[in-house]
Amino acid sequence: MARAMVRPDRTDAVPRIFGHPASLFVLFFTEMWERFSYYGMRSLLVLFLIADSKHGGWGWSRAEALQLYGWYTGLVFFTPLIGGYIADRWLGSGNAVRAGGLIISAGHACLLLDTPAAFFLGLALIVSGTGLFKPNISVMVGQLYGANNEQLRDAGYTLFYMGVNSGAFFGTLLCGYLGETVSWHLGFGLAGLFMLLGTMQFYFAGGTLDSGGDRSTAQMAIEATAELPGRVVADRLQVVYLLSFFAIFFWFAYEQAGGAMTIFASAYADRVLDANSSKIFKIVNGLMSVVSALILSWVMGKLFAATGRRALWSNLLLGTCLGLVWMLLAWILLRTWTDPQLSVPATWFGVLPAFFIVLFAPALSRIWERYWNPDGPVKFGIGLLLLGGGFAVLAYGARGIPSGASTGTVGMAFLVVAYWLHTMGELCISPVGLSLISKLAPARLLGLMFGVWFLNAAIAIKLAGLAGSYIDRISSAWSMSTFFLIFAVIPALAGLVIMALNKWMAVKMHGVR
Repeated sequence: MARAMVRPDRTDAVPRIFGHPASLFVLFFTEMWERFSYYGMRSLLVLFLIADSKHGGWGWSRAEALQLYGWYTGLVFFTPLIGGYIADRWLGSGNAVRAGGLIISAGHACLLLDTPAAFFLGLALIVSGTGLFKPNISVMVGQLYGANNEQLRDAGYTLFYMGVNSGAFFGTLLCGYLGETVSWHLGFGLAGLFMLLGTMQFYFAGGTLDSGGDRSTAQMAIEATAELPGRVVADRLQVVYLLSFFAIFFWFAYEQAGGAMTIFASAYADRVLDANSSKIFKIVNGLMSVVSALILSWVMGKLFAATGRRALWSNLLLGTCLGLVWMLLAWILLRTWTDPQLSVPATWFGVLPAFFIVLFAPALSRIWERYWNPDGPVKFGIGLLLLGGGFAVLAYGARGIPSGASTGTVGMAFLVVAYWLHTMGELCISPVGLSLISKLAPARLLGLMFGVWFLNAAIAIKLAGLAGSYIDRISSAWSMSTFFLIFAVIPALAGLVIMALNKWMAVKMHGVR
């Protein structure tokens, strides 16, 4: 039974934060804990598989680990097609998110058990739960914007994406550190704990969310006062398919972050610090962590002030989660500060994209909102070019690695710059794509179209795992620099093509930007 809730375009009744409905920030934090669990586990997966038994791993080859990584992450992005359809037809978005969160939590609980059967069951449950969770929380964000606040939609999705990457930042940092330095399976388990608490927070926040999340989009379409002409719907769906197709070129390269780039950071980057650089790293790492946690605490305070007792239990759970984050941060920073011989963990580089997004998403949201808001295909093109530029930086940095070398001493600055460029590209692709789909797709197909978006991401990620598994073969036959150049050229060419198609796509969008 749906809870009694207010519609988002009744601006006099809806509590607001930064001009957006407060419900956006309930979804912000719910998605944040799901991404905490996903990226926390993902940061450990390949390293756990290739670690030898003396270090608690399974001793797989790089190629085997990257192929499993490709299958797992690809399926995580494939199942939203099914989950979106189920929500559209029967469950409704809100119920799908609740069910998905519980299934993901059960999957992480299985990963705590150190047996192959439990491990693969856990992966299967995470994949299934993500299929229900991922597309439908994106649908709920779109339901917060109507005729009276449509101009805020792109900015709203960018802020929501800040929540996505806040979870990625802290999941990679906390689970990655715990897994690499204490126990792989404790790292996996920590991811599951936050997923469970996040799901409970979402459940108890029901009274602050729009009731559309508890109805199927088929019901919502029936309730709509008018349907668009069939030609307009068909044209807009063509654009959705085309945007989803070009996203393949982005994710195919970007998702090397969890595979080939992690291996590169582990084996080829010079991560050993001397006394001076160790002190600098500790200060920078501490500032990154503390500033990110302070930003989230500030946003949480705004949500508490806006929702008050209407979401008391949800707010208490959210406060508990952030309290745990602060405690774990203090423990990690204390341990690293007192470590006399520190090397930078390979998983640490994985926190950089999320940190950059937390840092730059609000500024970019403001740029889109007030100063420069190009058409969606132009934003896509910019994002693909930036991604290609990041891999060009890595190719340049890897130029001194001999063919076939299994280790190297590439400066960490190349990885930092590459991740920054990738992050700025991601901000031009992912939140923009989600926002455009919510505007272009008809209500009766909204969950399914988000599923199509994630299906193409699944194809890209499977290809990413397959391509990444050739890192040793390509670097032996040619060079490591050649390997990264492949991922520089392909996205850059795709970016130029979609920018050239901008005028044609604008016609097909019939007024949507």
